[in-house]
Amino acid sequence: MISRRRFTQMFAAGVAATSLAACSSPAAPRPAAAGVDLRAGSGEHTSLGTLKHADAGVVSMAYAEFGPANGKPVLLLHGWPYDPYSYADVAPLLAAQGFRVIVPFLRGFGPTVFKSADTVRNGQQTAIALDVVALMDTLKIDKAILGGYDWGSRTAAVIAALWPERCQAVVPVSGYIVANLKANLQPLPPAAELGWWYQYYFATERGRAGYAANRHDFNKLIWKTASPTWHFDDATYNRSAAAFDNPDHVAIVIHNYRWRLSLAPGEPRYEAHEQKLAAGATIGVPAITLASDFDGAAKDGKGYRAKFTGKYEHRILDGIGHNVPQEAPRPFAQAIADAAKL
Repeated sequence: MISRRRFTQMFAAGVAATSLAACSSPAAPRPAAAGVDLRAGSGEHTSLGTLKHADAGVVSMAYAEFGPANGKPVLLLHGWPYDPYSYADVAPLLAAQGFRVIVPFLRGFGPTVFKSADTVRNGQQTAIALDVVALMDTLKIDKAILGGYDWGSRTAAVIAALWPERCQAVVPVSGYIVANLKANLQPLPPAAELGWWYQYYFATERGRAGYAANRHDFNKLIWKTASPTWHFDDATYNRSAAAFDNPDHVAIVIHNYRWRLSLAPGEPRYEAHEQKLAAGATIGVPAITLASDFDGAAKDGKGYRAKFTGKYEHRILDGIGHNVPQEAPRPFAQAIADAAKL
């Protein structure tokens, strides 16, 4: 789910008040044209095809691939509690335009597995980002367009900030949601704290046990809460829910949220990267940020505009929830294609 920093900005601005005013970029944010069905094409595809596997650092990563092998590479990264089926409609749209689309299962999801039982089941942001960089190395992809939402948005932003030479352009939903541990220690107003109930639940042993026992129903509740106007059916949810049966899923999810609240340590090997991010790393590669109703009043993008120092656009998808690529595949795919031209 989204960062505490973003939720704080949403609360402070008043979630009920939505501003479409111009941000500090030369052009105003671009809401979708009136009357356009942003959900057109959602649910059209129900298969990822035959999955592939590749070494990606400490994991053997499963991924789906679409489009020609010599096409311009695009990596699409999913969030929690979701999986690559978020891109089941986006990937064919991009493949039809000649892109080579790679959609990996992040560590702790689906068939992606750790290569050693001794590896720390670490969910911190730079560990996940380095898995993706390692996958690119194995697939001999020097540079790619990166897109994502939730954990995937954070991962794409981390790669763009720390390893810009590997990123042609980036399309992060909700903008710059890189975790800042110091900022995450600050208390929020009561209503905002209520929105993070699951993070505090995960901080307890009861929460870990509860998630392990009830992850199917737990994550379905998150889907409904994060996308209240997306009326997905059971078949759609169950296709993704299979990814939560990964043997390391609970460990990765619990560590991710405990680490973000400084309740679980990271690994020393990632500390230099985390320190660079904590110092306020910016993103200089071309970027198109996407906002949805999930972002509340913060969807005008003003709060993170300064983090993007290269060519930049911001687009607003009114009426869409958190799982943007699955709820609005055509606008998401268009943002990827347009980012390739910035």
